[in-house]
Amino acid sequence: MGERVDWASLRERRMAEPGAAEAYDATRLAFELGRAIRELRERRGWSQAQLAKESGMTQSAVARFEAGGTVPTLPVLERLAAALDVSLSVSFEPRDAAA
Repeated sequence: MGERVDWASLRERRMAEPGAAEAYDATRLAFELGRAIRELRERRGWSQAQLAKESGMTQSAVARFEAGGTVPTLPVLERLAAALDVSLSVSFEPRDAAA
């Protein structure tokens, strides 16, 4: 059998592979966008089906998005923002030195 590796060592090894950091960043972004939309939806007391109807999406698409399973296009973000009656703001921020 092979050598046992702890999670930290495995993560470090995988993150050193080509493309891994970019894939991790895309996944993090999808998760953060989904979480933000879910929080806004819940503050309104809406179900996923209600948000889907208001934004012209399907409930399953809203569920996938909120779970971080997809990275939406800007037009989709604009539709979600309009449905939730919020402004969409896209910005570029300096990266943290530790990131």
